[in-house]
Amino acid sequence: MTDRVKLDAAALRVLAHPMRLNLLEHLRRHGPATARQLAAQFELDSGAASYHLRRLAVGGLIHEDTGRGNRRDRWWRATHEQSVHDPTSLPDEQAASREYTQAVVTSYAERLRQVAGQVPVLSEEWFNASVFSDHALRLTAAGLEELKHELHEVIARHAAETQSTEDAATVIVGLQAYPLWTD
Repeated sequence: MTDRVKLDAAALRVLAHPMRLNLLEHLRRHGPATARQLAAQFELDSGAASYHLRRLAVGGLIHEDTGRGNRRDRWWRATHEQSVHDPTSLPDEQAASREYTQAVVTSYAERLRQVAGQVPVLSEEWFNASVFSDHALRLTAAGLEELKHELHEVIARHAAETQSTEDAATVIVGLQAYPLWTD
């Protein structure tokens, strides 16, 4: 599995569906799974899960894990750990870029709803280490671009220092920065 892949226009179109994003993310975090397992996890019809998995495979985002299962129970594996999309890299694909971004935001919102249910049972240590905050800043588009790059550099530095101790856990760092337009 490669570390990261830069999304092309075809991959953007495939991922412009929140369920496909969720399925891909699940395969990245938890490893190979069958359509039946994913259908149960996401409360989907197994036919719908299979359809979404086939679309992800056509987009080159997952592939069949032929070392597992059989013709009846096909196992699927993510081909990369992280997807990267820079809207400026595909200037002729703004519609696909916006559809993908909308699906990402919808997926994040659903993930936060799930996290909200876990907050009451977080250990004191993890609760105190977690952060849920937002900051209203007055920036230009160029200032926001600079902030984005600086924050990504900090995240990359911490990712390079992966901790494999017994008390380490996978931590999701969500970064959203967008203009707040008011009427």
